[in-house]
Amino acid sequence: MRVALFVTCVNDAVYPATGIATVRLLERLGVEVDFPAAQTCCGQPQYNTGYRRETELLVRRTARAFEGYEYVVTPSGSCAAMVRDHYAALGEPGLGPRTYELTEFLVDVLGVTDVGAYFPHRVTYHPSCHGLRLLGLGDRPRRLLQAVKGLELVELPGAEECCGFGGTFAVKNPAVSVAMGRDKVRNAVGTGAEVLCGADNSCLMHIGGVLGREGERVRAVHIAEILASTEEEPLR
Repeated sequence: MRVALFVTCVNDAVYPATGIATVRLLERLGVEVDFPAAQTCCGQPQYNTGYRRETELLVRRTARAFEGYEYVVTPSGSCAAMVRDHYAALGEPGLGPRTYELTEFLVDVLGVTDVGAYFPHRVTYHPSCHGLRLLGLGDRPRRLLQAVKGLELVELPGAEECCGFGGTFAVKNPAVSVAMGRDKVRNAVGTGAEVLCGADNSCLMHIGGVLGREGERVRAVHIAEILASTEEEPLR
């Protein structure tokens, strides 16, 4: 099977380890991964801010970049939701049905939950709003985490509450955003987890920033990096 990796601009610019982990994981499962170099931003920041014309330009560019691929896989529920839920209304109906968030691709398309991962740590999982509400990822990420050798998964109180990032929301409402982030961090620390993981680095950037400012030792880690970790090549 051959897929195209839609790495997203946040991962490309700030969290390249997530993109690398996604490729390692998929290749370990026998998937051939291409990286179309013409990809840029999916247009979500522009769309959420009301710049429809600018969004349409990015939408057309993204659709061209991934033309011809049966599957487009992205380690971001947020960007997957943008493509799946809004591209058709913006004039590009063909890409949405072919775009999968990483965990749903693993479970629904490849049909696996045990990916051969090893991560001997206490972990709690934060479901991002887009993955939870728009994509309906449900228990897919948890099923993948529960199958990881050595991993102890603990439930996060208030898991379904937003972390406060919300893209441009954090810029427009910084005080509210930080307060929501502190609530999420307090709940995560209360679990005794060493790691808080999620499927969106935008959320993890916000939560990780609050964790750092509060002096907490809990790490924010993308689920792709945990699933890519093995006994031979462990995530440190």
